[in-house]
Amino acid sequence: MTLRFYDTASAEVRDFVPLVPGHVSLYYCGATVQGMPHVGHIRSAIAFDQLTRWLQYRGFRVTAVRNVTDIDDKILAKSAASFGPDFEDEPGAVRNEEWWALAYRYEQEFLKAYDTLGVSRPTYEPRATGHIPEMHALIQLLIDRGHAYPALDDSGDVYFDVRSWNKYGTLTRQKIDDMQGAPDADPRGKRDPRDFALWKGYKDGEPTTASWASPWGAGRPGWHLECSAMVTKYLGTEFDIHGGGLDLRFPHHENEMAQSQAAGHGFANFWMHNGMVTYAGEKMSKSIGNTVSPSEMLELAPPRVVRYYLGQAQYRSVLDYQPTSLQEAAAAVERIDGFISRALRALAGGDGGATASLGFFSYGTVPDAFAAAMDDDLNVPQALAVLHDTVRAGNTALTAGDLDVARESLASVTDMLGVLGLNDTAAPAVDEHATTALGVLVEAQLEARAQARAAKDWAASDAIRDTLAAAGVVVEDGPDGASWSLKRG
Repeated sequence: MTLRFYDTASAEVRDFVPLVPGHVSLYYCGATVQGMPHVGHIRSAIAFDQLTRWLQYRGFRVTAVRNVTDIDDKILAKSAASFGPDFEDEPGAVRNEEWWALAYRYEQEFLKAYDTLGVSRPTYEPRATGHIPEMHALIQLLIDRGHAYPALDDSGDVYFDVRSWNKYGTLTRQKIDDMQGAPDADPRGKRDPRDFALWKGYKDGEPTTASWASPWGAGRPGWHLECSAMVTKYLGTEFDIHGGGLDLRFPHHENEMAQSQAAGHGFANFWMHNGMVTYAGEKMSKSIGNTVSPSEMLELAPPRVVRYYLGQAQYRSVLDYQPTSLQEAAAAVERIDGFISRALRALAGGDGGATASLGFFSYGTVPDAFAAAMDDDLNVPQALAVLHDTVRAGNTALTAGDLDVARESLASVTDMLGVLGLNDTAAPAVDEHATTALGVLVEAQLEARAQARAAKDWAASDAIRDTLAAAGVVVEDGPDGASWSLKRG
């Protein structure tokens, strides 16, 4: 077994060996809770959930930390707007909402989306506002080492001096002189417009609850500083993997790496970034109206289908959403679930699956080809190809009456789905009595359909099939007669 991942910092696929044998430390950027989750947030969470699951399958103990940024300019601005005439009555919006209440409300929306789509909870999910002392300590360390300074205008701001760190720009392979300062950044008090804020001094009009006392004056932390302080507290000054969306490489991760290494920390051994989600080849943008949210996807398809779609591409690649994308994902999921239902019935003696449990059919191991694909920088498309090949082999075995091969195929499919998180999406509880009753009724309908076909009453045969389809029952005709499965998400 050789695990290999692409490291953004070195721009190459490298062998992965954890710093501590048998234990992987993973930090990836979570939500800035100033609004509803968008599809990019969820794709990133699914990508790192797949990584976590695969590392665990390979026998590693994984400590996964995913932060929550619960204080920033946008959170304060949206809260302030709720008190004024610019209040937007968007779904779930609350008038006169304090910033901390707004942040917590949106944090719960993220957790709901994660849970619905089968994203495992991390080992810990720290909030930025709970780590102010650690941030103060890191700022002071940077000042003492000559890499940070209080603002020159006595505003209470503290800045990182990018020119004091000769490795600044190495993550994204840029030269300082080729960079531009943030277009909306206030240059006052800076030595260089590219310097970034570690601490933001309190400004008139801001809520006092959004500021904390510090040696440099009341204020709040800068965005980049938050992650460095939190990851160091929970994973140490050097850890295995830092992850996040590709859009975070600059300036967020570049600044994180610079301030942490300037503080004398080894920081991340690997940097892993997932690709963006586009709409018909174009960047998603509210201004041009081509965005699609996770909640909108979940209105169009069940959670398993949405999870399949968002997790089907290699994590570093662009995932392009088309109007037919969820239909295609649904067809793929239906092929998998059709085999599962058919196999469960056959292996349980044809009683509709009431006495067969999917969990019973598990070997705890995935096919070698699947494992090789996942070891190779999480090549999920190739792993899914193995999954679908196994489904086809299982269906062929069922048709031939080879229950031993069918059982092996079902076990392999079960284990591959588990590794990919496709068995953990939100779904209603199964009522076994209702399942038994459904099986009896469907089998009776299939018998009536078989009699109609024998009598060449094709209209009656089609009508029965259409009625079952309308009820979510998928009928497949084969050499040994008709089989059925539920259309599942």
